[in-house]
Amino acid sequence: MGLEIYNKNIVKLLRLTREMIILADEGDLNRQDKSCGVLYGMLRDSAYKLKTLAEKEKEIHIENGIWDSKELV
Repeated sequence: MGLEIYNKNIVKLLRLTREMIILADEGDLNRQDKSCGVLYGMLRDSAYKLKTLAEKEKEIHIENGIWDSKELV
């Protein structure tokens, strides 16, 4: 069947959350004040929430047999 668009989008989201976490970590290391810490903390928190939801959706697709094993993240 190949990489279906609904699975491609989940893969993209998981990659995006990885980038969000990396940016939050880098930003936190280089922040100048507490308000920057709040900003990067919110980014990190949002990334983990989105990542959890995307991983659950991926599991549903696997259980339903619509996830191609080539769609590894």
